[in-house]
Amino acid sequence: MTANTTRLTATFFARDTVMVARELVGKTLVRVFPEGHVRRYRITETEAYCGADDLACHASKGRTPRTEVMFGAGGRIYVYLIYGMYWMLNVVTGPEEEPSAVLIRGLAGFDGPGRVGRELRLERSFYGEDLETSPRLRIEDAPAGKHIVAAPRIGIGYAGEPWTSMNWRFREA
Repeated sequence: MTANTTRLTATFFARDTVMVARELVGKTLVRVFPEGHVRRYRITETEAYCGADDLACHASKGRTPRTEVMFGAGGRIYVYLIYGMYWMLNVVTGPEEEPSAVLIRGLAGFDGPGRVGRELRLERSFYGEDLETSPRLRIEDAPAGKHIVAAPRIGIGYAGEPWTSMNWRFREA
């Protein structure tokens, strides 16, 4: 990290999930790979998943080994595997015992959460890692995206209304 960068702290993530999702667009995700090289990516798209009442949120199924990290303090990494091949990167938000998270759906040059996970070479060991202290993944402050569009989340038809119509997906226009 250089003197010109500021790593986001738990305080940033311990706020309203929709607000965090919107404000993450434009921030810089930094990945330090095992070989030692560092890559920096601008976050271009996010989705908010807001607690146990949000039927699209994994926490709506209750506290399980998979969702346990979501019940902790904001600023932790929540990764999970879909289709047996793609690790999804989420950041836990809000206070303890209020399980919410933001899915990182896109990075500049990498659209779609599966592509994000593959580019970052995510795997199970990231689960629960603290973004404030992690030596391999962090999010740094950067100017907000200039033109951010809010739209309904993608791929959550199973949740039904009103959850499928919530404009909780944010992306650069």
